[in-house]
Amino acid sequence: MEWERDAVWMESALAEAERAAGRGEVPVGALLVAAGDRLTAADGNRTLELCDPTAHAEIVVLRRAAAEIGNHRLLGATLYVTLEPCVMCVGAMIQARIERLVYGAPDPKAGAVDSLFQLAQDPRLNHRFAVRGGVLARVCGGLLRDFFRTKRAGL
Repeated sequence: MEWERDAVWMESALAEAERAAGRGEVPVGALLVAAGDRLTAADGNRTLELCDPTAHAEIVVLRRAAAEIGNHRLLGATLYVTLEPCVMCVGAMIQARIERLVYGAPDPKAGAVDSLFQLAQDPRLNHRFAVRGGVLARVCGGLLRDFFRTKRAGL
């Protein structure tokens, strides 16, 4: 049951990634679902548009969700993202005290959840959260591969 719900939410994150690609951004999408299965915020990468190296989809969504909820702590929330988060984004998730992360494709070059580091479960940190990786991984990874293939071809 949880796997099916995660797949449905990941499809929504994929739609955000596709919108980001349409803006010329790297196609990563994210959304935050608060306790009670309520969508709180959704968006994609905006680093180029905002000229902001911190405007990864996860950060944009965490900021919007905190503003929506009126609290910097996002207790009980699940963050869905199409690509395994980087160190910066995992750090923000720890600060926000999310309960759970669900991601699509692994990121062998910058992933800080499973690939390079396991920050979400590091006992030296003051907060840990559950992780499920690989949800719709082939679709999520394919979107990124197609985007970069097109970029390299100069199209």
